Amino acid sequence: MTPEQIELVRRSWSQLDAHREDTARLLYGRLFELDPGLQALFGNDLQAQGTKLMATLNVVVTHIDHLVPLLPPLRQLAIRHLDWQVRPEHYDLLGRALLDTLSNGLGDTFGPDCRDAWGAAYAELAEAMKAAAYPGDQGG
Repeated sequence: MTPEQIELVRRSWSQLDAHREDTARLLYGRLFELDPGLQALFGNDLQAQGTKLMATLNVVVTHIDHLVPLLPPLRQLAIRHLDWQVRPEHYDLLGRALLDTLSNGLGDTFGPDCRDAWGAAYAELAEAMKAAAYPGDQGG
């Protein structure tokens, strides 16, 4: 990621930081619109899961200019997600839901450059997680 992309991600995240609970709710709502079957993977405690996801995103955004130390715990998280039947395509759906949620939450400030920056950040993390969880899946 370029320094400009890093700045765009940080600046846009700071606009949503005070609204983490709403952002999580909207993100999961969008995810379930994209694939209603995913709702069964989350059980009844979606609020707690949303809190965890937003905290993870906050850590990633905070350290986006130096992600290497975050990769081992994120890889372990991906391996744990196998117990919950998470498949490679679910990462792609979550990425799409994230970008849609950011677009809705940020409005005009989420222009093409900001979308590209978030897409690059998410792709880097998702690919590392998928590689850890599905080491033999060249397409995942």
